[in-house]
Amino acid sequence: MNLVDLWLIRSLSMCLLLQSFVLMILCFHSASMCPKGCLCSHAGGLNVSCSNANLKEIPKDLPPDTSLLYLDSNQITSIPNEIFKDLHQLKVLNLSKNIIGFVDERAFKGVAGTLQTLDLSDNQIKTVHKNAFSNLKAKAQIANNPWHCDCNLQQVLKSMASNHESANSVICKTSVLEEHAGRPFLKADADLCNLPKKTTDYAMLVTMFGWFTMVISYVVYYVRQNQEDTRRHLEYLKSLPSKQIKPDEADDISTVV
Repeated sequence: MNLVDLWLIRSLSMCLLLQSFVLMILCFHSASMCPKGCLCSHAGGLNVSCSNANLKEIPKDLPPDTSLLYLDSNQITSIPNEIFKDLHQLKVLNLSKNIIGFVDERAFKGVAGTLQTLDLSDNQIKTVHKNAFSNLKAKAQIANNPWHCDCNLQQVLKSMASNHESANSVICKTSVLEEHAGRPFLKADADLCNLPKKTTDYAMLVTMFGWFTMVISYVVYYVRQNQEDTRRHLEYLKSLPSKQIKPDEADDISTVV
């Protein structure tokens, strides 16, 4: 074996050793960045699985290259503002089967353009800010939440007009219109944003009718009271004895004539 061959063999061995070392560093780095209680793996991007991890809030130390994030089946109660703002590669976000009741206005800021799938089903969400899902292009699953159907929710669903399937899955747990409770929101044929104005108009009409009725009643009472007083006065005058003319007064009257 000549010197060149020996050098090539050693060079190849060094390259393989260096590659192994780099891979070990990368694996160690990914593992060290993985949030506590979660499992991280690479499969078409960084997959962070925190399912059934007894989490009460969304981890703040999520790796910035996270592509798939599973936070389902925990005890998470809210989605704060800009909690995902550094996850610019996030495509799938699963927050189902938690007890989320509050979604902040800017909860999905930073991922609205990249997110492809958002699962918020099976939570405790009654209402969200009207801009919470604005600019969100993801296919959102929001079924099995105790939604309160009002003008705010109507505006939210309009901002998700491209996701008709998600909007159709919203069932009104409660509603500003009692007859819509328990029904799919999209089948509630009513413009809930005009209800306050209509209610105000009805209230004004009822108030005006009430005042008009009171005025008419007072006028009728006043007229009847005057009629009764007039009748009593006439009866009193009739009850007075007539004045009798004396004989000498009659003679005087005849003489004058």
